[in-house]
Amino acid sequence: MTADSRRPAMVALLPVAAVLLLAGCDAPKQTAGPGGGGMPTPEVGIVTVEARPTTLVSELPGRTTPYRIAEVRPQVGGIIRDRLFKEGGQIEIGQVLYQIDPAVYQATFDSAQAALARSKATLERARLKAKRYANLVKANAVSQEDFDDAEAALKEAAASVAVDEADLASARINLEYTRVTSPIAGRIGRSAVTQGALVTANQELALATVQQLDPIYVDLTQSSAQILRLRQALQDGGLQRPAGEQPKVTLVLEDGSAYPLEGRLEFSEVTVDPGTGAVTLRASFPNPDHVLLPGMFVRATVEEGVRPDAVLVPQQGVQRDRRGNPIAMVLNQAGEVEERALQTTRTMGDRWLIDSGLAAGDRLIVEGTQKVKAGAKAKAVDVGGKFGESAASSASAQPDRAIGQLDKAH
Repeated sequence: MTADSRRPAMVALLPVAAVLLLAGCDAPKQTAGPGGGGMPTPEVGIVTVEARPTTLVSELPGRTTPYRIAEVRPQVGGIIRDRLFKEGGQIEIGQVLYQIDPAVYQATFDSAQAALARSKATLERARLKAKRYANLVKANAVSQEDFDDAEAALKEAAASVAVDEADLASARINLEYTRVTSPIAGRIGRSAVTQGALVTANQELALATVQQLDPIYVDLTQSSAQILRLRQALQDGGLQRPAGEQPKVTLVLEDGSAYPLEGRLEFSEVTVDPGTGAVTLRASFPNPDHVLLPGMFVRATVEEGVRPDAVLVPQQGVQRDRRGNPIAMVLNQAGEVEERALQTTRTMGDRWLIDSGLAAGDRLIVEGTQKVKAGAKAKAVDVGGKFGESAASSASAQPDRAIGQLDKAH
């Protein structure tokens, strides 16, 4: 068959192919949903919001300060004859640190002692004479004037004894001051003088410094705004603290390790630093091993109080809107997604502490939020076990600890 003879047959088949193509386009499409009824309802992972007692704490910077500090200075002048301590060692209260040459002060003491003995002898002689004159004046054997002179001499001798006793006491004190002692117990630093150095009474240069390190103070700084919010929360009942009990404090050292012993908040300053707007808080810590040394930088967590109905949610369930405000997606009882505006300022581990926007019993969406939007239907799948339900059960015996952060989300 030639090409010209095949062309009429192909032209005849074109209408048939067009009919079949149109029939295929008009055929009904297969549905993706069950039974052909539409798209399936998306599944989202939810956790049920709970409220439980939680201990709120603030993390504050601080520095260590000695519990007591004494700068040792001489109270009499002279030559240092001996240094009687080891630098950096432990010192007991009243321990002799330096011995000043006592020769001059010993001689003054001996002289005052002899003068007192002479005054006492004169007093005794005057007392006996006045006693004799008292009997003689009654018999008119001596004149009244002689008796009055004897009485005056007795009083003068008694006054001389008092003066010499005071001089002896002063000489004794100065002699004792040649033994320079420590007024407190603690660790002593390096000595500023050596044997043979000349020192003067109440000089500006301290011979050595003794610091008591057990217990030890930690001075913390907290903004006045934080203090005002804390007081308001305690007054409103949002936070609870046992009456008369000082807040507990724990420390994290410069290397990131936790200090094993717990401290107590002692007091807070009554004035605000105008330059920083902060208030200084002072806490005391036991320091038996002298791990804490004066001047160390530490981070302290201070207990503020217990929030009896704190709401804690996984961070995966808190998102941000276009303005950066925190929001959450909640699945209501009708199976519809709701968008909630939140207020929160603190984190606790991997959870947010919610101030408002969520309540106990709400079903918070933590997985699959990208598949739904507000007003849409969704199917709930409980995934609470993946977000610390075991930790929540252990928290019933011991309240959680929520740490305040510097950044604030409103």
